[in-house]
Amino acid sequence: MKSKTAVLGATGKTGRRIVQRLTSMNIPFRAGSRKADIPFDWNGPTGWPPFFNGIEKVYISFQPDLAVPGAEEAISNLVAVAKGEGVQHLVLLSGRGEPEAQACEKLLMQSGLQWSVIRASWFMENFSEGFFLDGIQAGHLVLPKVTALEPFISADDIADVAVKVLTEEGHNEKIYELTGPELLSFENVVTQIAQATGKHIAFE
Repeated sequence: MKSKTAVLGATGKTGRRIVQRLTSMNIPFRAGSRKADIPFDWNGPTGWPPFFNGIEKVYISFQPDLAVPGAEEAISNLVAVAKGEGVQHLVLLSGRGEPEAQACEKLLMQSGLQWSVIRASWFMENFSEGFFLDGIQAGHLVLPKVTALEPFISADDIADVAVKVLTEEGHNEKIYELTGPELLSFENVVTQIAQATGKHIAFE
């Protein structure tokens, strides 16, 4: 079957899991990465039209984050190119309340295309696959003082929701706020990881 779904960030935390699920469901997809057969590179917009050609639904995971400078412009350009190539439905992985992320969400909502937004906060996998891993392995994690409790969520849960949005009807103009099962501080998380691994991990 012809690929009608594209997954941007196909080698990232959520994209990789979405690709695994679509593969197990025998649903064809186009993987969005710099090394794919039809490559996608956020820094190479001239290559976007052939990537989106023939695609109906797109999962958008912006790297490195929607809160960084230039993200809004990139999403705006992507929406325009995708629309020009006949894409019908955009699914955005967004943050949880950041003004920059909300600005990117609005671009989808005003695009005239079908859209869905998946909002999530800190990934649990940031401690096992991401930028906190070195500190965890070294036994000493240093972070800015954060007093707010976070609803840490697994990338697997995000992928489950994203696959439903991409493969089922009824998700147009929907915003899904995803959270984990409890509110935790960063110190709470480090303590639980230390207990589970039997490793001394200092949190500073």
